[in-house]
Amino acid sequence: MKIECLAIPDVKLLTPKIFKDARGSFSETWNERALTEAGISAHFVQDNHALSIARGTVRGLHFQLAPKAQDKLVRVVRGSLLDVAVDLRAGSPSYGRHVSAVLSAENGVQIWVPKGFAHGYATLEPMTEVIYKVTAYYSPEHDRGVLWNDPGLGIDWGVTAGDAILSDKDLKLPTLAEAGHRL
Repeated sequence: MKIECLAIPDVKLLTPKIFKDARGSFSETWNERALTEAGISAHFVQDNHALSIARGTVRGLHFQLAPKAQDKLVRVVRGSLLDVAVDLRAGSPSYGRHVSAVLSAENGVQIWVPKGFAHGYATLEPMTEVIYKVTAYYSPEHDRGVLWNDPGLGIDWGVTAGDAILSDKDLKLPTLAEAGHRL
């Protein structure tokens, strides 16, 4: 597995080797030993599976507060998306900055989003399916978010506010300045 750091080094891209033949393909998407050697140590407790029907569906930016904060390993099994992680770690030199990557079923790239980051994505194709593992159970009391198109974050989602499809919950999230989140 190829593991590379993004501009904020704690967020990593993981690209499994994909073996193809006449029958199809095979890839190892998680290997505890290999990832531990790369500095990623996780005990996953929950898998989530999301289907977004339309292109331009935006989910995020979400995170959970401690002690229920979550590390996430995200991959796309059908379609493609732009995945975004925003640094919310108190004292971090990259606080309020973001990194992004295109994940697709075709490229097999996964993203590791550690605790202390808000996470979200925008679908680039209809019928995009995402599976992600998390290290803490969902906790409504600790669930928080930041407005996806917060001008202070300057994220280019590749979709306009008029074309984006969001949940009512995500439309009502505060900007980072309003929320003042530092994890």
